[in-house]
Amino acid sequence: MDTIEHKSWFARNWGWAVPLGGCLTIIILFFVFLGSVIFGVSELITQSTPSQDAIAKVNEDDYVINILGEPIETNGIMNGSLSYENNVGSADISIPIKGPNGEAQLYVVGTKLNDQWTYKEMYVIIDATNEQIDLLGYEQDQYSNENAQ
Repeated sequence: MDTIEHKSWFARNWGWAVPLGGCLTIIILFFVFLGSVIFGVSELITQSTPSQDAIAKVNEDDYVINILGEPIETNGIMNGSLSYENNVGSADISIPIKGPNGEAQLYVVGTKLNDQWTYKEMYVIIDATNEQIDLLGYEQDQYSNENAQ
């Protein structure tokens, strides 16, 4: 009896398996890279001083706490622009937030000069009612007066 030796699966199919495997590897690496970039930028904005100041301000505001409940925390990917160069910077960011009773968007606009952040706008818009709640109060009027002089 003669035994017939068959080629392995890879030996029979290498012509299409190798290019397809290479393309899939490149596609997977691209999506891993893209995810890393998005996560890194989101983490950079989350750890920024304007973001942390705004979240602290929200957690001190009794009216917002009354509407959203406690604890209030971030909810998703932040967007906007944040730039630093030497001791000068600017922020114009939107932060989705949520509490047990609802969701909202937190908006922050400010500038940094000599390691000191000054906020021009900081407000919350409640998703359910579109109500806008100013978090700066008199601080915003003080900022306007300083820039007018």
